[in-house]
Amino acid sequence: MSADHPIGLQVRNAVKVYPGTRALKGVDFDIRMGAVNVLVGENGAGKSTLMKVIAGVEDLTEGRILVGGEEKQFRSKDDAVTAGVGIVFQELNLFPEMTVAENVFMGREPTRFGVDVKDNEVLERTRALMARLEQKIAPETTLGHLRIGQQQIVEIAKALAQDTNILILDEPTSALSAQEVNVLFRIIEDLKAQGVGIVYISHRLEELIRIGDYITVLRDGEITGARSMEGVDIPWIVRAMIGDKSKDFASEITHDYGPTMFEARDVSLARAGGGWTVDHVSMSVRAGEVLGVYGLMGAGRSEFLECVMGQHPTARGTIEVDGRPLDGCTVGQRIQRGIAIVPEDRKRDGLVQVMAIRENLTLSSLPRLARWFDLSPAIEASKASEFIKRLTIKVASAENPVSSLSGGNQQKVVIGKALMTEPKVLLMDEPSRGIDIGAKAEIYRTIRKLAAEGLAIVFVTSDIEEVLALSDRILVMADGRVTREFPHGAPASDVVTAANPAKAGAIPVSKKDNAEWPMQP
Repeated sequence: MSADHPIGLQVRNAVKVYPGTRALKGVDFDIRMGAVNVLVGENGAGKSTLMKVIAGVEDLTEGRILVGGEEKQFRSKDDAVTAGVGIVFQELNLFPEMTVAENVFMGREPTRFGVDVKDNEVLERTRALMARLEQKIAPETTLGHLRIGQQQIVEIAKALAQDTNILILDEPTSALSAQEVNVLFRIIEDLKAQGVGIVYISHRLEELIRIGDYITVLRDGEITGARSMEGVDIPWIVRAMIGDKSKDFASEITHDYGPTMFEARDVSLARAGGGWTVDHVSMSVRAGEVLGVYGLMGAGRSEFLECVMGQHPTARGTIEVDGRPLDGCTVGQRIQRGIAIVPEDRKRDGLVQVMAIRENLTLSSLPRLARWFDLSPAIEASKASEFIKRLTIKVASAENPVSSLSGGNQQKVVIGKALMTEPKVLLMDEPSRGIDIGAKAEIYRTIRKLAAEGLAIVFVTSDIEEVLALSDRILVMADGRVTREFPHGAPASDVVTAANPAKAGAIPVSKKDNAEWPMQP
């Protein structure tokens, strides 16, 4: 297979150091041409960092990049594009107010004499790309009018428009329907036949086996496996991904649970174009219990929490907090009934960066701090100080902007803001994303302490170590459904396998099933 797929790009002894973390630790990585080079690993393993280095978005701290055997310096994305490297990022990098054609050719528009954009040529070339991708998307369409799966297709078209020799696809199917996935795979086969080297990153293990020719596994910034895909199966990938994380990471439970505090029955959210984003999900949580919901990107985890918070008017199902239904309640009313959320993107959805730490902490609780029509600065400052001490938030002054804090302390501010509403149920979406290992440990201790105080906690995560470390009980989601339930101390390999959509068959989880697990392991 190697003779048929010559190495087009090599990374040698790649080291990338960020403040407080070593993201890559002497990585060697080859991209073979005319083949799909699968890259797999848990969140934080270093996959995206390695790809950003190859795409010229990040500089290496140490190491070399060779293209065609010649050493190259990628100091910018333009340098990588010149070398034939294109990337489709996990997070869409598009302009919703502009047309599809304008997005595809942004910064590379064909012009007359370097001045006037050849609008007709832009439209025709975009139309040809959409036809190649088997999409009936008009180039003149405003991008923001497209559903997320179609926007992902536009992002892929944008990369193809650069005439790339090496195409990096970072979680390209996370927002695509099954039909769109099949189209993408046909395009990948076409590109392989043209000699293009594909780097394919995904958490969907069956997908990797289906599409890959070579596989490289990263764990904690190091390569733990690299070989031809021939003979590779899911257990091999899981072992290479998690290594000794197969052991029991769960914390000891030192408190009893109280009564059922949160219950969701048949929560559903229809997907535009057919199917379900959240497919009749049911679960319950007791006071003092930490329920971990594990799943990969696109599993419907975050959307389920959004349904619980009332952010999707079309969602269906029954949700109860402390026995009281939330039917018809607005987001504000749900907060008043005792439910709060720590969102996944703290910078966008959880904090106002230009405001003070004090102001961010009290932002959701201002009615509780007001006296008649006036907000008491003294009461607000006192309450903020109380939660800074309670959560051990490291601040020089509560009046400093929240942007001055580290990632871990910013996350504590978001948790404090939620707790200040005096919730009975706390929802957490990827509670440790984007923070270093020391801050993670502090967040974990905070969560366990809150549970010991009687708070019912539901957190969703794609981090296997996190779900094992924190959960009293684990639910696994895939393709919008609950596929399995695991007790405290379940093997990591079983949890990871259950999250693989192609392998996992939906197993209904009822309130009776929940009660069968012992209150203490």
